[in-house]
Amino acid sequence: MEGTFPDAESALAAAGPRWELVLMDIDLPGMNGVEATREVKRRVRSVRVVAITVFEDPATILRAICAGADGYLTKGTPPGELLHQLKSIMAGGAPLSAGVARTLLGIVRDGEKHAPSHPRQVDAGLTGREREVLDCLVDGLPYKQVAARLGISIDTVRTHVRSIYTKLQVHSVVEAVTLALRDGVR
Repeated sequence: MEGTFPDAESALAAAGPRWELVLMDIDLPGMNGVEATREVKRRVRSVRVVAITVFEDPATILRAICAGADGYLTKGTPPGELLHQLKSIMAGGAPLSAGVARTLLGIVRDGEKHAPSHPRQVDAGLTGREREVLDCLVDGLPYKQVAARLGISIDTVRTHVRSIYTKLQVHSVVEAVTLALRDGVR
């Protein structure tokens, strides 16, 4: 089945077992592309999802890959290279734009340099609400959507995020998400 959809909800309504490849924009109206990737992979396990986006920041890349994206390409990828990468994924590859690959290598290297000699418990000392906020961050939600999902104000989200940073001894959403994903605690 071929199709173009204006939002994730429309695409998910049409998702079916014959789907082989989905090109997913991350910045979609309504449900974002990270959440949509997770949901389409849940519904159609064999489908390959490639994020095609303008975002190259580490947090977005990690969220998309952890949600199940099989590749991550930027919208600036030349058409010939894009076609080559899509053929590659259908042959079992995992395409990444050069900038994305550099970002992921940096994340891995930084993680290794700062990895503790003993595993930390991600939720050690986190309140239930802080765990819910961290879950939302792992799901790739911006603060505004975290607030909407949890029925709290954006200022309250910011307060919880600052507390999460302090308790996890991290300084950014990327570090918090990386720690949560690496230690398997959400």
